[in-house]
Amino acid sequence: MEKIEHVKNLLIKIYGEKKGSLAFKMILPLIEKNQIKKNQQEAYFSEKDIYLITYGDTLNKKGEAPLNTLLNFSKEYFKDVFSDIHILPFCPFSSDDGFSVIDFCAVNPELGTWEDIKAFSSDFKLMFDLVLNHISAQSEWFKKYLEKEEGFEDLAIEQNLETDLSLVTRPRSLPLLTEFTKKTGEKVNVWTTFSSDQIDLNYKSIDVLEKMLKALFYYVKHGAKCIRLDAIAYLWKEIGTNCVHLTQTHDMVKLFRALLDVVAPDVILITETNVPHNENISYFGNGSDEAQMVYNFTLPPLLLYTLMKGDASILSNWAKGLNCDSGSNTFFNFLSSHDGIGVRPLEGILSNDEIDYILERVKENGGRVSYKKNPDGSESPYELNITYLDALLNKKEKDGYDIRPFLAAHSIQYVLPGVPATYIHSILGSENWQEGVSMTKRARSINREKLQVDEVSKDLQKKDSMRSRIFSPLIELIKVRKKQIAFHPNSDFEILDMRSSVFAVARYGKGQNVYALTNVSPEKIKVPLNGSDIPANMVDLLTGATYSTEDLSLHPYQYLWLSEKC
Repeated sequence: MEKIEHVKNLLIKIYGEKKGSLAFKMILPLIEKNQIKKNQQEAYFSEKDIYLITYGDTLNKKGEAPLNTLLNFSKEYFKDVFSDIHILPFCPFSSDDGFSVIDFCAVNPELGTWEDIKAFSSDFKLMFDLVLNHISAQSEWFKKYLEKEEGFEDLAIEQNLETDLSLVTRPRSLPLLTEFTKKTGEKVNVWTTFSSDQIDLNYKSIDVLEKMLKALFYYVKHGAKCIRLDAIAYLWKEIGTNCVHLTQTHDMVKLFRALLDVVAPDVILITETNVPHNENISYFGNGSDEAQMVYNFTLPPLLLYTLMKGDASILSNWAKGLNCDSGSNTFFNFLSSHDGIGVRPLEGILSNDEIDYILERVKENGGRVSYKKNPDGSESPYELNITYLDALLNKKEKDGYDIRPFLAAHSIQYVLPGVPATYIHSILGSENWQEGVSMTKRARSINREKLQVDEVSKDLQKKDSMRSRIFSPLIELIKVRKKQIAFHPNSDFEILDMRSSVFAVARYGKGQNVYALTNVSPEKIKVPLNGSDIPANMVDLLTGATYSTEDLSLHPYQYLWLSEKC
């Protein structure tokens, strides 16, 4: 009863006494109907947790549903590697590669069926996207809004063109408002934060809240063990504010968490907020009332800069702050995803000149830079559109296809506190898909290539292919990582102060300490590992080789995971 009362109190805080009480009466039947009644596990996280991020149709085979192709490939190559698979939006959609949802409760028939989704659950846990900020302009919901059908009148956010919206934070350089004509002939301008095809939902309407909660519970019923709250930072709008990270938005996250604590306490919430670090981690709340995980958006661009410069000083200093006050939440550590590499998370960490250095390197390597509009009308870089592999390939040099920096990046990602996630195009060693950009006219297509699974499998069998040279060592890294209690997402850690060209972290688990060292430079260096409690000889968990900690050297981009000899 206490948890139910907490839900009611949150609704009243968000909507006021009268409207909040009405919302509670409306939601109570949903809670009763959707009870899964599972006991919460002892802990949300384990060192065995590692996510694969992929679209449902990244891998294709003629005559086979893409979801079935993905499952077959995953069972063959990823069964003992990834614990969870994040299948990016698989609902019917009209644009943005799935993030303009037409029907939240359907599977895109071009991908497969709900039975195909369910088939994954025997071998993997699943993350679903709840694209809750907006819906497709071609959806039935929006059509009903334009027809002024009961229950849909307040679906969208109408705004007078004369209203001063200059304070609103913009993730794009596109217009904030889009004009539509209702069935009555009335013309209205509605909020479209991300594109004219993506209609922002009006959460001041409890009818909208009810619809989205039904979608949330539907996903849980259909096997979601983790719910990704897409673009959550922009959820609530108040004129005269920047309309990002508002108190009401955080209260909505608390509401989703409180409802899942009642209905399905084992299901994890993760927030997707491509913003500066301190804003990002605000979605942990007090450690137990908002998201269990937040995307670690600063890691991808900062690690990229580290390896481009061969200097880990800034990364090491930043990583010292990766503490979570609660064992109930942790970071979601990723390097690449379906989106570009965010630039805003570097604000306050790198100077403009340092950021410009990254932009130029990305352009030299065939990438693109996307921009956002600022309140003063100017534009600033928002994200880098390039595969993580291409971003780290120095194609000006004779060894331009040296993959060691790319592998070194993952060696660091996998040893940081948190749960690691790997994008399918990273583990498959995919390069920039320039043809895709030409076809779609969208920069983000550069790392969203659609692959033929038979060709991928053939490449993986060739030891000298780019895919094989990347796939095999990354698979080995993951398998070794999963066996180390010291790499539990919430185990203690210490960033070690060593040479600027070395990133070093000590992870302290129950009965195991691991010292992970990575040379981020192209030079061989000596890095003695000193300390009264450090053994004179340690074993590299990755190779089984024994090293003297007093006379330790690292080759260019070499990484070691050292632990006491058994």
